[in-house]
Amino acid sequence: MLEKFFVYMIANLSNKKIITYVGWTNNLKKRLQLHNSGKGAKFTRGRKWILIFKKKMLSKKNAMQFEYKLKKDRKIRKDIIKKYIRTTPNCFSDKILF
Repeated sequence: MLEKFFVYMIANLSNKKIITYVGWTNNLKKRLQLHNSGKGAKFTRGRKWILIFKKKMLSKKNAMQFEYKLKKDRKIRKDIIKKYIRTTPNCFSDKILF
């Protein structure tokens, strides 16, 4: 069986500003639980995160490459946030600063 890898973006609304985190994993559900329990990456501790983007990749290498690209390209990240807000009613407050 082929192992699946995911590149994901999680978000948190803090002081009317959306904070995002990008990562990759082979177990998305477990990884999100780790972030929300304070056992994930140091940056994510102490916040409540929601999954706003995921993309399945066929190899670890491809997942790591796409994660790097997504982390570096703020425009793509901003577009993902805007799309999530448009397609998810009442996901965040109407007063969000970009």
